[in-house]
Amino acid sequence: MDRRQFLASAGATALAAPFVTAPFVPAAAWAQTGDAALNAEFDRIFTDQVARQPELATSLGLDKGAMADAKRRLSPRTPAKRAQDVAQTRAALGRLKNFDTAALSPSAKLNLEVVRYSLDTQIASDAAFGIDSAIRPYRIFQQGGAYFSTPDFLNTAHTIAVKSDADAYLSRLDQFATVLDQESAMQQAEAARGLLAPGWSLDLTLGQMRKLRAQPAATSSIVQSLVRRASAKGIAGDWQAQAARIVEGKVYPALDRQIALIERLRPTTKPGDGVWRVPNGDAIYAMALNQATTTTMSPDEVHRIGLAQVAEISAQLDTILKSQGFSSGTVGERLAKLNVTPAELYPNTDAGRLALIAGLNDGVKAMYAKLPEMFATVPTQPLEIRAVPVEIQDGASNGYYNRASLDGSRPAIYFVNLKDVGDWPKYTLPALTYHEGVPGHHLQISLAQESKDIPMLRKIGFFSAYSEGWALYAEQLADELHAYATPLERAGYLQSFLFRAARLVVDTGIHAKRWSRETATDYMVGATGFARPRTQREVERYCTQGGQACSYKVGHMAWTRARAKAEAALGAKFDLKQFHEILKEGAMPLTILERRVDERIAMMRG
Repeated sequence: MDRRQFLASAGATALAAPFVTAPFVPAAAWAQTGDAALNAEFDRIFTDQVARQPELATSLGLDKGAMADAKRRLSPRTPAKRAQDVAQTRAALGRLKNFDTAALSPSAKLNLEVVRYSLDTQIASDAAFGIDSAIRPYRIFQQGGAYFSTPDFLNTAHTIAVKSDADAYLSRLDQFATVLDQESAMQQAEAARGLLAPGWSLDLTLGQMRKLRAQPAATSSIVQSLVRRASAKGIAGDWQAQAARIVEGKVYPALDRQIALIERLRPTTKPGDGVWRVPNGDAIYAMALNQATTTTMSPDEVHRIGLAQVAEISAQLDTILKSQGFSSGTVGERLAKLNVTPAELYPNTDAGRLALIAGLNDGVKAMYAKLPEMFATVPTQPLEIRAVPVEIQDGASNGYYNRASLDGSRPAIYFVNLKDVGDWPKYTLPALTYHEGVPGHHLQISLAQESKDIPMLRKIGFFSAYSEGWALYAEQLADELHAYATPLERAGYLQSFLFRAARLVVDTGIHAKRWSRETATDYMVGATGFARPRTQREVERYCTQGGQACSYKVGHMAWTRARAKAEAALGAKFDLKQFHEILKEGAMPLTILERRVDERIAMMRG
């Protein structure tokens, strides 16, 4: 396995550096500490996680060498597998409790705190509610389930370079049928406990399943992905016939069984749209909100902050829109009018989609040239921009990012949903690029993956409030870099902020105040001016993944608050490039991030 060894000296150096360059701290400085034993334990936990999750091994590019068998497997979806995962996580937490923090370096203490927080979170939902995740309480829905994730995973994460890779693809395709049946069994059992997605979500799910099922096996996207890539590498073999036999004989029958199950369950699902509709729903949402924001904020607090932010950002937009001749109606109405202005739209054609993606790539390239003004370190991992696969675009998010493999065999990818090009007026696209690409997710996640200052276990860690908050902060940095070329592009950036502020109102409205999907969509369309179909897809995500949408603006506020505190405390000593070097410490809960900034300020003050 290709794992970097975490050196105590490197971690100590990174954490001793406030916002200026710090002197090198030799390894001998921590020679008598327990860092080596802790790092060995981190390696053990990481190895166990990768061994249990073959998809993770593939996503990280570690499915080779001693781990090559992982490339042939998919994770089972069974109660026994979940129980095993929980047991191993509990065992890992038990071992970590044995470490004496007094014997650890500052960097090791931070790593231990973050890892324990992450592992505790992984099993909290199972312990409290007997579910995998408070944020994603439903097994099968419009953005969840093997039917949704596995074809995309095989197409984007499973690399094909040699014959054994193609054979492994066939093996996974065969197991896809088994996984579908396993998931159907789990969904049936969970539905009996009241854990079933809302009716409209199941309708969307059935539509996507039928779209996948309707493709002739030989020409289906899941078969052609293998055929196309094997051909590109000159790998001889009748891959189409082999894959089509598996799809026709195994995958499609399993999919038929799952479709029939969801059709039978559809009339039994409880009314309503928020998670309050399921047993322990209010408590599930409270946990989801806390996990997503890594804070202890209540739904009422988040709702009030959202309303205040919507009003503040709307006022800023009002000024810009009036300066551009859009002065009639509410801010949302004026944005809606701008959204359908012909000059702001790409053609809703294949050529228009290609032109849109080309424009996004140009934006990434231009931003790379500006990064050295604010960053001492820039990512080296490549980034690709792709359209969301058509078979899942009906239920997929509007945009999302997949990290690169650790071994460089697969680039990072940011996906944009181009079901309707009209969802993406030109003035809104720069902010999207800066959020998903650089200096947003791609920069932040890549710097963590490339960092020599944190153990591998933390490189794969994810905290939504930290990462999504950073991505919004990145949109703000782009504004400071004068990357928005026109007032309307700057309006697009503020509209992006408005959208995230409205999410605070809508998410808490749906789950804590029992708003309907329609009420939430009405509010968001009125506030942001985004097209209703696009907005409804977003609201549907919030309904089925409570709390996650709140992580963006809550995280952004934490990042801006931390920077403002550092600037005020350090004055002339403040260096923005060095402030951003904190990214090398890896993702962490917001409470720990704010404490780390305080500690770095104190170190700088001496």
